[in-house]
Amino acid sequence: MELNGRHVLVAGFGRTGKAVCRFLENRGADILISESRPAAELGNDYDKWKSRGVRFETGGHTRSAFLSADLIVPSPGIPMIEEIRAAIDHGIPVISEVELAFRFIRGRIIGITGSNGKSTVTSLLHKILADAGKPARLAGNIGIPLIRFAEGGTEDDIHVTELSSFQLEHTRTFHPHIAILLNLTPDHLDWHGSLEGYYAAKRKILARQTNREFAVLNRDDPRVWTLREDGPYQVYGFSRRERPEPGCFLQDGDILFSDLGEERLMPAGEIPLPGGHNQENVMAAALAARLLGIPSPGIRSSIRLFPTLEHRLEEVRTVNGVTFFNDSKATNVESTLTAVNSFDRRLVLILGGRDKGVDFTRLREAVRQHSRCVLLMGEAGDAIGAALEDTVPLIRVASMREAVISGLRNAKRGEIVLLSPACTSFDMFESFEHRGREFKREVRNLAPREGGNHG
Repeated sequence: MELNGRHVLVAGFGRTGKAVCRFLENRGADILISESRPAAELGNDYDKWKSRGVRFETGGHTRSAFLSADLIVPSPGIPMIEEIRAAIDHGIPVISEVELAFRFIRGRIIGITGSNGKSTVTSLLHKILADAGKPARLAGNIGIPLIRFAEGGTEDDIHVTELSSFQLEHTRTFHPHIAILLNLTPDHLDWHGSLEGYYAAKRKILARQTNREFAVLNRDDPRVWTLREDGPYQVYGFSRRERPEPGCFLQDGDILFSDLGEERLMPAGEIPLPGGHNQENVMAAALAARLLGIPSPGIRSSIRLFPTLEHRLEEVRTVNGVTFFNDSKATNVESTLTAVNSFDRRLVLILGGRDKGVDFTRLREAVRQHSRCVLLMGEAGDAIGAALEDTVPLIRVASMREAVISGLRNAKRGEIVLLSPACTSFDMFESFEHRGREFKREVRNLAPREGGNHG
């Protein structure tokens, strides 16, 4: 792919957009950055890149800029805006950063996607490979943009890459050596426009794989498992209910492989992460590691030492016998359901943020069974409240501090206050990480007296 002298429009000037610009600059491209934010909000990077000859349009996107480009690379957060649709209609290629990186990168790519569990599987697989001395790179939605590894590197490199539906949407030739598809549940409907559009983007991780490549699929998710015959890839399944062959499965409390006969990996009780969903995550990562030649003892050792990810069912602190958990990364209903069902203690649940067009009534039964009350915050608070009417007491809170104090006052000793919002964070916070850090800061600032009487 020749980039020298080509007019390339980069839509969005965040972390990924800047990484794309650095790569394009080194390849001699003529770069135009189209950014919805005004120049004053772009900081010192705006002047720095302008001084290097990069052009900007700020404060919005213009149709003329998109239609005059030879190539468009939208950042993952940019939806299918009118200007991108117009460019596609005019035959201008629109590709994601992941697609651009794929065309230049050396080594193997392990792609991990799904509605939930991506970060856990990506981090765990990277740890297993790194512990085994493999040249593993943590990339994509969780780490460094994949494009950063597209220069230099060797054929031995293994790029363990978390892939969102946004990143997969604009792929054309991309096909990872191992594709891991964890699950498919409704999410990002506001971005993709429909459930089918979202599923179609996720399925692109498998679309161009060859018969020399591998698909690691969830046997227990019907939408995922139906894809096992859609391509020439070699399928490995993982399951808590069935015995896929070849694959990895749960039987009588043990995790076993079923590819070369039957081999016990480890007791499921030794997995340090809570919840049945994390058994699935461990099996998916273990299968990929096995396909990459890591022996079972090494896989087992890395799993046992794997820490809980920040913002994913992260235990923060216990005050007056009430334990606070940060699950800020739960930005959809399915993630929140998984979190709620991971505990056998009663919860005070904190929900709310920005709605992504999902059905909050799916939370009703889990809330009724597991929650003492629900604290509602953010733009979606009223919509969630309407969906959960007549389940448990609902309390509106205006800030994270108020949510944390109210959580402590309403929970009883031995119970849990769980931040698992089922929404994005962008109404009140910069990111789910920012939201989680604010939650933890408020929890750590709690004084026991703020909790009242817990019996």
